[in-house]
Formats: sequence, C-alpha cells, structure tokens
Amino acid sequence: MSLAKTIRSYDSALLLCAMLMVGCMSPAPRPMATMDPVYVPAMDSTRVWERIVDVLHEYNFTIARENRLEGVIETDYKPGASVFEPWQLDSVDRAQRWESTFQSIRRRVVVTFQPASDGGNFINVRVDKQIEDIPGLAANSTGAATFGENSALDRNLDRVVGQESASTWLPRGRDFGLEGVLNGAIRNAIVR
Repeated sequence: MSLAKTIRSYDSALLLCAMLMVGCMSPAPRPMATMDPVYVPAMDSTRVWERIVDVLHEYNFTIARENRLEGVIETDYKPGASVFEPWQLDSVDRAQRWESTFQSIRRRVVVTFQPASDGGNFINVRVDKQIEDIPGLAANSTGAATFGENSALDRNLDRVVGQESASTWLPRGRDFGLEGVLNGAIRNAIVR
C-alpha cells in the first residue's frame, strides 16, 4: 500500500473515531421544556432572583445587567456551543449544535418579572439569537503569507492582512428551544 493511501486511511479512521466520540458524549439531562412564563407565588424575591441568576450561570451566561426595580436580568452574548463542546448547554439540540459548529452563532438571555394580581410574579425568559455576517474574506491562506524565493527583496512584512472589516451580527429571531429549557430549569430551581 502506498504512503498516500495509508495516510488517507489513517485520517479517515481518526475522523470516524472523533465523530463517534462526540456523538456518544451527551450533555446532562435537561429540565422539561416549556415556553409559558413561569408563575412564582408570593415568596422571598431575593431567593427567587438568586435562583434565576444561578440557572443562568449554570448555562454559562454572564450577567451584563441586573435591575431589581425594573425586574430585568440581561446577559452578555454567548457564542453558540458546537458539537465539540458537549459541556456547554446553550445549543439544546443536535441541529443547533451543528449550526454553531459551521457558523458563528451567539445568544443573549433577557429575564423579566411581571407582577401577578395575587402578589406573585410571572417570570418570562427571552433568548435572542444572532448569526455572524463577515464582509469579505475571513482569513488568508498560508500561501498569501509566505515569501517567494525568486522575488526581489520586499520590505513590506505585513503580508497577512486578516479580515477586511468588522463583522456584523444579523438577528435570527428568538431561540424558543433554549427559552423553554431555561423556563423549565428556573421552575425546577425555584420549587426545590
């Protein structure tokens, strides 16, 4: 067998093993997914607030802004989890994991409190999803950064240019799957 065939067989075997390992790694079981606002009866609001922040930290979201008077918790944008990150919980199904693997996706969570008539609160979770739009080239190839042997001496050492301009993010709407999972996790955290 030639060396090229051996290398291709070896690469194929490595790729198959990596795919099987990633496919076998499944994240922890998720709470029941619901998209309705979570109703919380009248109880200690500090305890409820801290439980919600704990759930957001469990899903690795960083809190950007908290305002108890307005009843709002906002997170920073978090890059979507790929198939190579089974410990990240923000991509709730395989389709979203594959999408985040091949395309830059990010999500942000906004949790709001609305008072109920009996003194309790409704907790509403909104997850906004965005996709990256890269104008022009994202990166140069290795060949663009190498220097030829037969060219005259060139003092321009800035051959690697990189991305032409800043990326923009396009809204992809709401991520109802993650909203439902977060609602279920908040409900479970408050009830315990």
